[in-house]
Amino acid sequence: MLLNSDTRDKTMPYCYEYPRPAVTVDVIAFTVREGRLQVLLVQRERPPFAGAWALPGGFVGMEEPLEAAAARELAEETGVEGAYLEQLYTYGAPDRDPRGRVITVAYFALIPADAPVRAEGGDDAAQARWFPINALPDLAFDHAEIIAYALRRLRYKLEYTAVGFQLLPETFTLSELQRVYEIILGESLDKRNFRRRILKADIIEPLDAFRTGEGRPARLYRYKPDAVAEVKARRLFP
Repeated sequence: MLLNSDTRDKTMPYCYEYPRPAVTVDVIAFTVREGRLQVLLVQRERPPFAGAWALPGGFVGMEEPLEAAAARELAEETGVEGAYLEQLYTYGAPDRDPRGRVITVAYFALIPADAPVRAEGGDDAAQARWFPINALPDLAFDHAEIIAYALRRLRYKLEYTAVGFQLLPETFTLSELQRVYEIILGESLDKRNFRRRILKADIIEPLDAFRTGEGRPARLYRYKPDAVAEVKARRLFP
């Protein structure tokens, strides 16, 4: 509780009689690389769990908003700024960090396939690397649980919102779009049903341009601006 107002020095800021937990952010950065959904991990350089792989993250500054801390950590590890960030969940089991009482606020980030991304360890990480979601190493803290939940959330949002555009280039073919859905959902989709459903959803629009290569030219599409706006609105009201 707060110290009694009659005994507290009026020139000093409020003080608390009980210990305060530390607060961190952890970022689950997803991208589609080499035909697989991948997540960014860093190898810890310092205890606890020195040498183990973990999510990029760190302590929140006293004057730093939570999302700003998550964006800072993502930029430090990938060089990506302005990526889609969404608060995922708060993890606060008393024993989740051997250093003491640490509460973490997890965010997931979606990075387009064509974004120029570097994987580079920060000041407390020996290295950073992209790992396929189905081939993760043993992870420090409770980060395996966090990643599993982030994947479930991503799959749910992919089915019910237009959030998939965050993982795609600005323009794409229907085949490329279907492939991204299949990679994230972890299952094959019927081509005809997929195209009927995605076109009926009215979230993409055709362009007067084609992708050329082997076979017939494929029409290019993009997500409609109002569909993109809806996803951004749902970030605020998940």
